[in-house]
Parts: sequence; C-alpha cells; structure tokens
Amino acid sequence: MNFNSHTDLVVRVAVELVNALTPGERHGRAVPPRGDRVAATDSALRAVYPSHREVTEAEADELAATAARLRAVFEAVARDDLDAAAQQVNDLLAETRARPMLERHDGEPWHLHFHGPGGTMAGDWAASCATGLAMVLGSEFGDRLGVCTAPHCDRVYVDVSRNGTRRFCSTACQNRVKTAAFRARGRA
Repeated sequence: MNFNSHTDLVVRVAVELVNALTPGERHGRAVPPRGDRVAATDSALRAVYPSHREVTEAEADELAATAARLRAVFEAVARDDLDAAAQQVNDLLAETRARPMLERHDGEPWHLHFHGPGGTMAGDWAASCATGLAMVLGSEFGDRLGVCTAPHCDRVYVDVSRNGTRRFCSTACQNRVKTAAFRARGRA
C-alpha cells in the first residue's frame, strides 16, 4: 500500500520523529534515552533522508514539541477517534500555515512539498508531517496509523500491509509477543 512516494517519506519522518523524541517505551526500555536530543533528531531525519543536514539544538527542541503533537494523532487513531486525529492535524496545518509548493531537488522529479511562510527547517518539517498525516487520514487508509500493542512498547507505526492488520511497531515486538504466547501455551 502506497500513498505516493513523497507522502510515504514524509509520513515515515513523522513516525521516526515521534519514536525518537517522545517519552515512552520501546521493547521495555525508556525512550528517549538520556542523552543528546540533537543526535536523536538527526538520526530520525537521516533514517529517511540520509543526506539531511545536522540540526541545531533549537531545531531539535522545536521538532520534539512537534513530535509530541504528532503522537497525539497516532494515539487518537489507535483508539478509533478519527475526529480527534483530524482536529489535531487541522490545528497543526493551521499553525504551520502549510502551503503546497512544487520542488525538484537531489535528482528527483517535481513533487509537492508543504512549507509554512516562515521557512524554518523545523517549521517546514512540522508542516510537511502534518500534511502527510492529513493525506493519510483523508484517504481510505486513515485507520493505518497505530501505536504498538506489545507489552512495554508504545512506539508508533504506519501499516502499509495489504490487509491492514498490523498491530506492532516492529517484527521484534511481534516476535516477543508470539514467543510469550507460545511459552504461555506450553505451561498450560
């Protein structure tokens, strides 16, 4: 399942930012780990855009605030509250004043970007992520955003499977749950 190539990438950035910068658990470990928010932000952006420039501390702080707001969208969808998810995205779109612009860079064909009039890197990512999530929510795939259901994990994901039944952020979480269920059946 594809939205379109650029939307897929922007939604992946939203997932990476939420998972790297919002508090919670991944596989039973605290997230984000104590340490450098700039490095975590860089890692999240470079997971999707390997040539992304290094962010400043102020940009990392701004993107962490955006990530918290994006997490609310995933959480709302996970509890089947698409109205709340849409309202959160609409609020972000209004605040960032996201506007479409055709751009071509890095040898890619023309494609849509969504930026706000301020033109800051963090603001542009906020506008782009909000727009990408709006495109997902406004499609027949609006229910494909989720929060991992594995114990001790609350990382987010986008379900791009054919059947739309994903419940875990990673195969590692899925395997942990399967292993625990298998062991539980062996004891019964």
